[in-house]
Amino acid sequence: MEHVLDNPIYNAMLSGNRHLSVGTESVRYFPGEISPFVGMKEFDKRSFSLLADLLPPKRVSVMITAREVPIPRSWKIIHQSVILQLVAKNPKKPANLPEEIVPLKKENVPQMLELTKMTNPGPFAERTIEFGNYKGIFHDKQLVAMAGYRMHANQYIEISAICTHPDHTGKGYGSALTLYQAQQILEQGNIPFLHVRKDNENAIRLYEKSGFVVRSDMHLNVFQN
Repeated sequence: MEHVLDNPIYNAMLSGNRHLSVGTESVRYFPGEISPFVGMKEFDKRSFSLLADLLPPKRVSVMITAREVPIPRSWKIIHQSVILQLVAKNPKKPANLPEEIVPLKKENVPQMLELTKMTNPGPFAERTIEFGNYKGIFHDKQLVAMAGYRMHANQYIEISAICTHPDHTGKGYGSALTLYQAQQILEQGNIPFLHVRKDNENAIRLYEKSGFVVRSDMHLNVFQN
């Protein structure tokens, strides 16, 4: 039986993120100002055809799947790679959290866009904050670290956009925010998970020290209609 995290985007679009996604019961996507992610129940030519009919022209889309998906030639492939999916089995309880962890709001979006553009933790757009529970750390009124939610597939909630300004690395901000978010998710009765590039060794070590374990390799596809 397929695990819910084998097709995390589609399953999130049918459950915790349904209110943010549009489409049909078999093919869904987020508006571009929220996220480039798309989801499909079946990865066949018919689903890709339905998706092409739904999306705006020349839209760049992102899909994460447990198995390699053949993308029809009518689509332009921009990037393909294998990433890691980690789940928090026994996450550490946060200790000595920085007092300056604060909720991020709509007025913080310009700084959030600036920070993610600088650090490239993954896709982040004007309305990505609507995934929820974004928290940040400020220094002299400048946003220097943040993390929030993304995919909410049944009882699994993804921690995403974990990033720290290059001038403030080494202070434990990324670890603190990850632990804080994981604890918040657990207190809701849910399970934290996240995705990371296989070559991002520093981040993988941080997550493993925080109690996350690798669940599976996942296939990342970026393509355009």
